[in-house]
Amino acid sequence: MSETIAAISTALYPAGIGVVRLSGDDAFLIADKIWRSNSGKKLMDMPANTAAVGIVHDEETDIDECVALVFKEPHSFTGENVVELSCHGGVYILRRVLEAAIKSGARPAGPGEFTKRAFLNGKMDLTEAEAVMDLISAQGETAARAALSQHKGALFKEIEKVKKSLIELSADITAWVDFPDEDVPSLEPQTLINTLSDVKNELEKLRDNYSRGRIIKEGVETVIIGRPNVGKSTLMNAISGYEKSIVTEIPGTTRDVVEDSVAFAGVVLKLWDTAGIRETDDPVESIGVKRAKEKLDDAQLILAVFDGSKELTDDDKKIIEQTSGRNVIAVVNKCDLPLKINKSYIENRIKPVVYISAGKQEGIEKLEEKIKEIIGTSSFDPSAAYLANLRQLECVKRADEAINMAIDTVEKGFTLDAVTVFIDDALNAIFELTGERASDSVIDRVFSKFCIGK
Repeated sequence: MSETIAAISTALYPAGIGVVRLSGDDAFLIADKIWRSNSGKKLMDMPANTAAVGIVHDEETDIDECVALVFKEPHSFTGENVVELSCHGGVYILRRVLEAAIKSGARPAGPGEFTKRAFLNGKMDLTEAEAVMDLISAQGETAARAALSQHKGALFKEIEKVKKSLIELSADITAWVDFPDEDVPSLEPQTLINTLSDVKNELEKLRDNYSRGRIIKEGVETVIIGRPNVGKSTLMNAISGYEKSIVTEIPGTTRDVVEDSVAFAGVVLKLWDTAGIRETDDPVESIGVKRAKEKLDDAQLILAVFDGSKELTDDDKKIIEQTSGRNVIAVVNKCDLPLKINKSYIENRIKPVVYISAGKQEGIEKLEEKIKEIIGTSSFDPSAAYLANLRQLECVKRADEAINMAIDTVEKGFTLDAVTVFIDDALNAIFELTGERASDSVIDRVFSKFCIGK
């Protein structure tokens, strides 16, 4: 028998609608204690997946008019009986409704406990459950589409193929142990190596896709650098879509790092607009230049801005040297004016180079394309399987390492008993990935990161 849990499942700030969710064996019984339908019908008597209008109340007073939705086991999100009370979205009202549910026998839900119950009741595997939180936290279109794909089982399906191959190999080895005189074609050394190599290739594809998946999910730390008055703040505003940074014709306006997170190029750019980098005796500006250089060291992507209407200066050339070998795009700005900059000098040292006019919003689409190319998301397929977090990556790494050991064992001519040890190690890592053999501590750690009510 499962305890009935309750929580506010919508954000705690004033809104048109707020939802209090109950899940568990006594969800209908408890909800019927605090809600009465306008028709007099009980929730436990309503058909599954139906709704009714009524009044939610505590023992003393009516709290709100609301809609009750009924979902019956095993076809609900959690696999249990579920009631969702959709009320007016005032914080006070929602808290009153939750208090009434708890007084009537429900227990406050822990972080992610609804999704945890869905996992424990076989409604989804652990990777699909983790994708729920990624959906909630997605800040851009690509991240949302990718998270939805994982929630629908993209990674699970890919891992199932690997798991099936390894289970079949393990079964063949078990059969060989029982009947060593029988020929098992799949266990011929070269055939076995080929099968294990196919598994290894699939695992390495997932490992290779991790960095791009992480960028899609977490965003890219992007610094805008350049000497004073080349248009860094104007570029920041052009990308942001509003005036985030102060723009004047006076060099050195930006004295500190201005930060913003912007959905751009299909991902979230964590933008840093920095003070102009140049030699200066101004103590305040010097601090800004120092911070700009620190951000440059930490950045995953650098937008190095140059004034196309002027000749390159020594400060410009120092910036080109400082960004050598990094993920950098040279942004030649003010291209609505006659070009005086030495294009070949930049193009021979930085690739790619984009020519724009940030003030007139010209060339921004080209910059967007180049950002996608340089961070590797231009060819990213949101519907493809990818590893969404470090836990998943570590499981795949362990499986991959075990497969490498299995291949090495076959090549060195050891018996199949030794090979099966490494195949079992790979399977255990995969079972932990999907949650089939994950420890309670791993499962608790996964769901502890969820918000209460989901």
